[in-house]
Formats: sequence, C-alpha cells, structure tokens
Amino acid sequence: MVLALLATACQGEESQGAAGRSPFTGKRVDPERETGVLAVKVDNVGPARPHTGLERADLVYVEQVESGLSRILAVFSSRLPERVGPVRSARESDLELLRQFGDPALAYSGVQSKLRPTLERAPLHPVPPGQLGDGYSRAADRPAPHNLYVDPSRALRAATGAATPRDIGFRFGAPPEGGERLAQQTVRYPAARLTFDWSRSEDRWLVSMDGDPARVRGGDRLGAPTVVVQYVTIRPSRFRDSSGSVTPYTETVGSGTAKVLRGGRSYAAEWRRPSAESGTTFQDADGERLAFARGPVWIVLAPAP
Repeated sequence: MVLALLATACQGEESQGAAGRSPFTGKRVDPERETGVLAVKVDNVGPARPHTGLERADLVYVEQVESGLSRILAVFSSRLPERVGPVRSARESDLELLRQFGDPALAYSGVQSKLRPTLERAPLHPVPPGQLGDGYSRAADRPAPHNLYVDPSRALRAATGAATPRDIGFRFGAPPEGGERLAQQTVRYPAARLTFDWSRSEDRWLVSMDGDPARVRGGDRLGAPTVVVQYVTIRPSRFRDSSGSVTPYTETVGSGTAKVLRGGRSYAAEWRRPSAESGTTFQDADGERLAFARGPVWIVLAPAP
C-alpha cells in the first residue's frame, strides 16, 4: 500500500511539470529540442479540409465563430510540422485564451481593423504574413482564402523571446476512478458539429467534423487520447465580419462545467480559471484535479447548456 501511494505521488509530480515532460501533453520531451509556444489560427470549414500539421499539435482548441461555424486554435511546441494550415484570421477571444501561455507567438492571417490595436497591445508575438514574408505559402490546389500555410519553425525564429511551455493547469496520470462508459460524444454549434468516437485499438478518440472523418493531408486520421468538452458562455462581441455577421466572444475566464473524455469513459468536471493570466483546472466533485491521458489534448469550447 505504501509503495502504491509513493508511486502515485511520484507520478503526480511528473505530470505537474517535472523536468523532461511537457506541461501540455505530459509526455517526455527533449530539452535540447524545446521550442517556444506557437499558436496558429486554423480554418475549419469544408473547403479547408483536410488540414495540414494538426496531427503534431500539443493542444487543439475548437471555438465558435460567425454564422455558427467553428474554427481552430492549434498550439505547438513539442513537435513542429513543416507546414500548418490553412491559416485564417484571429478573433478577440483568442487574446484572452492565449494569456495563460505568457507571451506566445501567434500566426494568423488578417484581423479586423477595429481589433488590430487591441491585438498589438496584447502580450504576444504576432507573426502574420506581412511580418514573415516567405514563411507563408499558398497551395495551388485550393482557392483563397482556404490555401494559406505557415512554416512553424520560421514563425518561431521570427518571434524572438516567445514564451516557452509552462504549467497551464493540466495534470496527467493514471485514469481517475468512476466515470461513465462512453463510445461517442458529439458537440454541436449552430452550423457545425464535432464527433469523437473512442477507438480501443488506437487508444484515442477519433475526430469527425460535420459527419466526415477528420484527416490531415496524407490521410492520417485526427484524434487524441484526451478530449475536454468545456462548457462556456458564448456571447456577441462588439465586432462583425465583412458580411455583417456578429462575431461571437467565447469567455474562458471564470468557471463552469466540463466533461473529460479518456479511455472510453466520460468524467464530469468543473473548470476554473480565475484570471486571464492563470491556467485552467479541471476538477472532480471532491475538488481533485482530473488526470488526463498523456498525449495531445483537444479542448472543445462548447455553448453552455
């Protein structure tokens, strides 16, 4: 019993940012290959798929945008692909979400003129096409605006001083007790949906988008060992897109309910983020942090019921 408790304690220490482990995935990383944190705003409508580079993201955030569609904010550090995209425009909500990483780099294509001063004052390193030159490229087999891609290595070299990975509240380790068996979870936005199917053979949740299996170029299926459905307030912002649609604002500071999916089970959770500078914790009914499976994490910012 004593040995078991000691093993659990050591495992907990490792999952909380011990040397050699990523605070984003809980997996071992080579300190000599550690990079700064790069967030990339990625298109997620039908013509933008299949995506490029998402299979190497440490974290994938999914959020609602105009017209009830969804968009992705992918966070990279442990493994950098050659290209990521298609890259699209940033939103006001991204600035609040990114504060927990310190001052990361942000790759995006365009931003509303009224939002630009706020973005320029934010504690991050913007690397849009105008500042990175040939660090961006366009694919010839897709129409604009769904064909712009960024070179993550180039982006991080340009973002001198970008923050390195730090604790953002996640914990990794053995599966929690309890939970409910779950084979499939679907999250719906007004005009988009994501479905996660548990694959026992692959030991991860496989992603589908709008009813189709989500893949990257080359055919590999997207998925993650841990998926978090974080229920948040999504309200109108003060901005509109070029067609006049109101831009939603996703509130990620505060508290609410969530589901943590791992190992073919769903765990009820409460999320807390007291300030924009702090990370987000996911706790069970007893106030204990729920351990994630080691590996990439998808966080779906879903409308609160």
